[in-house]
Amino acid sequence: MKTYLSEYIGTTFLLMIVVGSGIMGQSLSDNASLTLLANTISTGAGLIVLIWMFGNISGAHFNPAVSIVMFANGELNPTTFIFYSLFQILGAISGTLIANYMFGLDLFQLSANSRSGINLYISEVIATFGLLLVILRVRTFRSELVAPAVGLYITSAYWFTSSTSFANPAVTIGRMFTDTFTGIEPSNVIFFIIAQFFGAFLAFRINKLLEKT
Repeated sequence: MKTYLSEYIGTTFLLMIVVGSGIMGQSLSDNASLTLLANTISTGAGLIVLIWMFGNISGAHFNPAVSIVMFANGELNPTTFIFYSLFQILGAISGTLIANYMFGLDLFQLSANSRSGINLYISEVIATFGLLLVILRVRTFRSELVAPAVGLYITSAYWFTSSTSFANPAVTIGRMFTDTFTGIEPSNVIFFIIAQFFGAFLAFRINKLLEKT
């Protein structure tokens, strides 16, 4: 259970960081660029710390796209993969609801923030592909560098992708429960998730090719 608890707590905190920093940034500034910058810095820094905290317990996936690649690599069995994904999704929803509550907003809400369009879905393919390739390649060099590598990648991907790099099905599900800066309209969620898993599959295949060379 400690591995599942690790994934739950880590994903809960990840969403509190993502959603909470978005709400704080939006409440302090009317400038969307400054809000995104605050959101970016908080998320990148928080990810590094969370991966360091839980990496030696569960691997600190906090992301079903990461877990499915580790399952494909033979590092997780089917049962563990299913429970990892379940606890990641539950953690994402919990973190979003807690962030809403901390900032005095309605606990339960659905986002009206539309994020639709093929360009955004392609953006999610690229964002997730990059994230998984960072994890898979960096850990072959030095595993302790995965945490800062992931944090730095997400920090940059917030700005070079039009979708602001969700790159995580659990995060995407969680963020539909906040009608704030980081929210996503429920009707867009399935398309983001399909794009994310496709990006993860591409990273898995490309990494296998790189391992052969």
